Amino acid sequence: MLLDQEKINSLDNDKLKQPHVVSLFALVGMSITTIMGLIALFNRNYILATSLFIASSIFFAAYYAYTKNNNVKLSSAIVLYSLYILMFYLIFTGGVENTGPLWVFIVAPVSVFIQGLKRGLIDIAIFVIMCITIMLIPMDIIAHAAYSTEFKLRLLYSFLTVTFLSALYEYSREQSYKQALALSDKYQKLANFDPLTQLSNRRDALFILKREQVRSLRSKDPLSIILCDVDYFKKINDKYGHNAGDAVLIDLAKFFTNSMREQDCVARWGGEEFLFILPQTEAKSANVFAEKIQKVLQNHIVNHENEKISVKVSMGIEQFKDNQTIDEAINNADKYLYQAKDAGRNQIFPKF
Repeated sequence: MLLDQEKINSLDNDKLKQPHVVSLFALVGMSITTIMGLIALFNRNYILATSLFIASSIFFAAYYAYTKNNNVKLSSAIVLYSLYILMFYLIFTGGVENTGPLWVFIVAPVSVFIQGLKRGLIDIAIFVIMCITIMLIPMDIIAHAAYSTEFKLRLLYSFLTVTFLSALYEYSREQSYKQALALSDKYQKLANFDPLTQLSNRRDALFILKREQVRSLRSKDPLSIILCDVDYFKKINDKYGHNAGDAVLIDLAKFFTNSMREQDCVARWGGEEFLFILPQTEAKSANVFAEKIQKVLQNHIVNHENEKISVKVSMGIEQFKDNQTIDEAINNADKYLYQAKDAGRNQIFPKF
């Protein structure tokens, strides 16, 4: 489980780092095109030098769009499509001694990295069609760099091979990321939810309770809790078996969930205990709610393997007071719960 969590963290970090990689690529592209432009200028190839300096300026614009305005989409689009245009230019002119087309191999990995697998492959397909069109333009119509048929074919085969490998890597990366998200969701549920009843567990309930307490203190709205315990639960287990006890807890969890308002929460506090969290609710209103629960349970039967199991509960209610801690509120609710037990069970304390 630890290794899987490390894998999740690693993939999440990769996802978060993508904009930074785009920014870094823009910076590297700006630096390389600037250096190549200076070399072309030194060799008095002024047209190529001008084109490279323009490309460098565009890469700088992409870098600026991210670092200053945090515009990831704009930065990515500038990087990718300016790269395409530069490749078209290098194929058309041939670059330095017809070596310009050799730069096209960076297009495939950059495309699938920035655009994702599906959109990246579509862009690559359009890019390939454009490149083939440029190289097949008759010389007598538009003068451009000439390449042998063997060179064109080898360039195309090599580019398609790099595209396949890039797509395979991106597909594997996306699948791993989806699996990691599924594992993360699974572990999140295991950490915060009770696997038997599918209710929040004690840990999640405390988190919710802290959040609602802060909200209550800020808004001055009342906040109440109910600690609920299944009466004679041990006898149910002893008489009908532990599977029957589990069935009772599952049935009660569904019943409690269907009985609450949207803003309320019920959690499995532990064993056969449940904790109700009732925002914007005074103790008196919480008592009315508890009485409704008990009234329905008077005639409620849990059917398990041809056995009809009657279920009753005892409840302790506490309304949060100013400066009262969560532990203090729960302890008070627990004391009232024990008073309900001592009074003969199937009771609610305090009385209102």
